[in-house]
Amino acid sequence: MNSKSQTVYLTVKDHSVSHETFELLLDEDLQLLKTHPQPAPNAIGRYYESDDYISHTDGKRSLFEKLYHTVKQKALRDKIRLIQGFKPEKGNLLDIGAGTGDFLVEAKNSGWKIMGIEPSEKAKTIAVNKGIRFAEGLQSIESHSQDVITMWHVLEHVPDVDAQIKELKRILKPDGVLIVAVPNFKSYDAQYYGVYWAAYDVPRHLWHFSKTSIKKLFAAQKMNLIKVLPMKFDSFYVSLLSEKYKNGKMNFIGGFLTGLKSNLKAAKNMEYSSHIYVIKNAKN
Repeated sequence: MNSKSQTVYLTVKDHSVSHETFELLLDEDLQLLKTHPQPAPNAIGRYYESDDYISHTDGKRSLFEKLYHTVKQKALRDKIRLIQGFKPEKGNLLDIGAGTGDFLVEAKNSGWKIMGIEPSEKAKTIAVNKGIRFAEGLQSIESHSQDVITMWHVLEHVPDVDAQIKELKRILKPDGVLIVAVPNFKSYDAQYYGVYWAAYDVPRHLWHFSKTSIKKLFAAQKMNLIKVLPMKFDSFYVSLLSEKYKNGKMNFIGGFLTGLKSNLKAAKNMEYSSHIYVIKNAKN
């Protein structure tokens, strides 16, 4: 992704850990934002060192975390139903960025042969205790071995997106399905909160996608975008966090109303806070 046309789209702060400032560079052609500077691979770990990084814990300390986990249970069931709509015959399922393993537990209970990849040792330890099996990395997985690959809010964390997509194509079966969920910087809540939009989450989020960028990046590897679906709960979750970053405290009413407005606007322009992309491997 060496685009010649990059301009500064926004300058944003890491609100949750370091409070350092980063630029978001816009690639006009791809409609993709890049976090700049991107931390070196051996330095990125410290930006995840927070008890508030909710996907790496099973914490239920606050009302917000309890609400998150309640919504999460419904979302897990919805994800399985979504996958089985595109792949009725259950086979091998790989979840990249498996976190504490709850999605894979749900998939296993539904009859899938599951495997995960997770860089956080803390999260992985929790998942192993739930019976989850892990691969060391994509390179250790056999070519054309996976019926379904899922990446739930993971692609934005990957340092080299092009190399990642090539590996995804390699390990996916010729008729395999890839499910990618990422935030959408073109949503109403992103525009409303601007520099306080929680889903920028710099520098943990290295990339910030639009529908155009997902379609073009995967098409370059002969992988076809076949469906874009909304993640309607994300607008509420992200708006609540954004209210905290903007005002220094949780504003449940303000966050709820902004999340609702975002979804209502998205019902017309199809620019939700986050999207699920269903991508099929094209036979070479």
